[in-house]
Amino acid sequence: MDIPTKMKAVVKSEAGYDNMSLQEIPVPEVKGKQVLMKVAYTGICGTDIHTFKGEYANAVTPLVLGHEFSGKVVAVGDEVTKVKPGDRVTSETTFDTCGECVYCKNKEYNLCENRSGIGTKANGSMANYVLTREESVHVLPDNVSYKLAAMSEPLASCVHAMYQKTPFTLHDTVLIIGPGPMGLLSLQIAKEIGAFTIVSGITKDSDRLEIAKELGADIVVDTQKEDLAKIVMEATNGVGVTKVYDCSGATPAVNAALPLLKKGGTFQQVGLFAKPLNELDERTIIQHEITYVGSRSQNPYDWPIAIHLEAKGAINEDKMVTKVFDLDHWREAFEAMMAGKELKVLIASNPDDETLNQHK
Repeated sequence: MDIPTKMKAVVKSEAGYDNMSLQEIPVPEVKGKQVLMKVAYTGICGTDIHTFKGEYANAVTPLVLGHEFSGKVVAVGDEVTKVKPGDRVTSETTFDTCGECVYCKNKEYNLCENRSGIGTKANGSMANYVLTREESVHVLPDNVSYKLAAMSEPLASCVHAMYQKTPFTLHDTVLIIGPGPMGLLSLQIAKEIGAFTIVSGITKDSDRLEIAKELGADIVVDTQKEDLAKIVMEATNGVGVTKVYDCSGATPAVNAALPLLKKGGTFQQVGLFAKPLNELDERTIIQHEITYVGSRSQNPYDWPIAIHLEAKGAINEDKMVTKVFDLDHWREAFEAMMAGKELKVLIASNPDDETLNQHK
């Protein structure tokens, strides 16, 4: 397979607002245990929006953005044994770690202090090609499309919260705050198990709340028009839900939900807050003996579960992906996400590649 020496890439050239452009840069060289992918699709994440706005402190520059992606292997290093050119794949975001800390030894790469992530510290997938490492690559089942596979990273992050950090069962009553991509992926995981689910949002989320209903939410609540506390307590016979998964990162929403947990229940913080220090209802956490749990990204244990969920049809691609732009129109894709009207926006890096189009 002929691989060009140059490629198009969306590059954050320096810190600050915007400072992003489509540039021509060298295609990465492959060595050792590295894998070169020809990118099919990249999902735009909230982290990418924060980076665009100059709000993400960990981003290095110049940097190619993109960390939710799928594609096919086109070249491998001389030490690679598990994947080969032609394989349809997705990839974890871990590009490099120290390999020596207690977290690396347990494959909890998301907790390594010296981790380099694709699209945050190593060049990402908003390009024709992206370089990853063999350990991070996952071969896709035949029935998982490239579009669906491009959502594997956020899905794995939801799996991390809902399987690793705060496992739940079909006997749980679950409140999911925030009907964005993470909230609706979490909803689909909960419905796959069979848990009773309530999804809350605000008035501007009305379209997303409607999608939540279509995806199987038992109750959806517009907290600006309806009384969330009353609805939750009526649905749970005055006891409260057993689990809350906050995917909003909004302090008022968190504080409104804490008293709606059953005493002894678990509050899982998935969404990132806008600032590091926030006023939380600690009295309720203490008095109701609530377990408040953090969840950061994902690690290798989450990915097989995420891909299994995709393969068995638990994740509705058509409902989740609402817009696709090609690489040349990356700015319109970012603007669509920032406008807040789309659910999941993808960038197609190589829309003219017939081998990629066969598995859209």
